[in-house]
Amino acid sequence: MLLAEALSQRADLTTRLAELKQRALRNARHQEGEAPAEDPMELLAEFERLAGDLEVRVLQINTTNLATEIEPGITMTAALARRDALRTRHRMLVELADAAVQPRDRFTRTELRYESAVDVRALRQAADDAARRLRELDTRIQQVNWSTELQER
Repeated sequence: MLLAEALSQRADLTTRLAELKQRALRNARHQEGEAPAEDPMELLAEFERLAGDLEVRVLQINTTNLATEIEPGITMTAALARRDALRTRHRMLVELADAAVQPRDRFTRTELRYESAVDVRALRQAADDAARRLRELDTRIQQVNWSTELQER
């Protein structure tokens, strides 16, 4: 199985667990004299089974990520950490630039005027650069995901 397939299975398991949780919670109580639409204990048993499957899959993914290099000296784990940092940086740059150009309501000419405390153009350029690096890294990560066999443990 490829790493990308395992990642897809992890996402599917996570979604299914959330659905089972909601179904069990909706059926935890019922009106006296009536049966619940679904047995919450059966749903809990299925939840437990899938949670165990998820644990195994995440362990396999993490083991594979630690052993896989996307380029010499850079493991998949390090690349994922770099991607998260780039996303965070990009989001901050965009939000700061957006905040600097937010129009302020002025009702009369005597009210306070606001000026930008940052160089919006430089922030936008830095955000564009971060977005480019993020796209390039994400593309490389996806290439490796689709060419790497999952380690069984």
